[in-house]
Amino acid sequence: MAEIEHLLERAGELIGRLEQLLQPVAGETDWNSIAFRWRRGRGLLPVAHPHLIPLGSLLCMERQKQEISRNTRQFVAGKSANNVLLWGSRGTGKSSLIKAILHQYADQGLRLVEVEKSDLIDLPEIVEQFYQRPERFILFCDDLSFEADDASYKSLKAVLDGSIAAPPENVLIYATSNRRHLLPEYLRENLETRVVEGEIHHGEGVEEKISLSERFGLWLSFYPFNQEEYLHIVDHWLATLGAATTHDPATRSAALQWALQRGSRSGRVALQFARDWAGRQL
Repeated sequence: MAEIEHLLERAGELIGRLEQLLQPVAGETDWNSIAFRWRRGRGLLPVAHPHLIPLGSLLCMERQKQEISRNTRQFVAGKSANNVLLWGSRGTGKSSLIKAILHQYADQGLRLVEVEKSDLIDLPEIVEQFYQRPERFILFCDDLSFEADDASYKSLKAVLDGSIAAPPENVLIYATSNRRHLLPEYLRENLETRVVEGEIHHGEGVEEKISLSERFGLWLSFYPFNQEEYLHIVDHWLATLGAATTHDPATRSAALQWALQRGSRSGRVALQFARDWAGRQL
């Protein structure tokens, strides 16, 4: 039995060495692109065809556009700026706004690096590459959320604020999420909250969740559009596609029915309707 256990242990060691040898080797980064994706073992890969959205095409979010533009202008000018958390309802333009910011400021040295949630553990390795670069980098984490037993958020916390290594001054993190605190919240955790001399003190579970989102200096909230805002966005995309707008009663009725069927009046739903309706009419 001891010999079998020894052989299994040696086999495990051999498999581990083979896996290391088979790992892809990251090549030199092509810094000529304005957008990159991080892939473990392959490094920063240029995006050949970035999805560039004109900032003016994003409607009914003027406050959010002004705030993130101001923050990004400070950043590309070498001034102090904050990491940004864009949170709120689905389909309201959070990710599109970050793509539009790249479009707006790419000629001023802004670069966007998309990092999947599963690769957040690589953040220290990613930012290490930017210390000597002249460009300004935004790490883009889309649809960010963590489960209660997911420890990968600790890597994000460390890079945001909490590591022994100082973060590069030319790197910010812009993240989108449907959750303000990024982690699930439970009623039982709020029962731990206590009042001490008139002050509210959250329990440890709530404090842990708040501590992550607090590391983002700028919060931008997104809420569902009302009916008039939704129709305004529909009109914009219909006009862009060369179709009749909702001034036509049949088009207006169809747009409202489309939103009702999907249970949402969002920018995403408005664009989907416009594509469908314009395709039919044209």
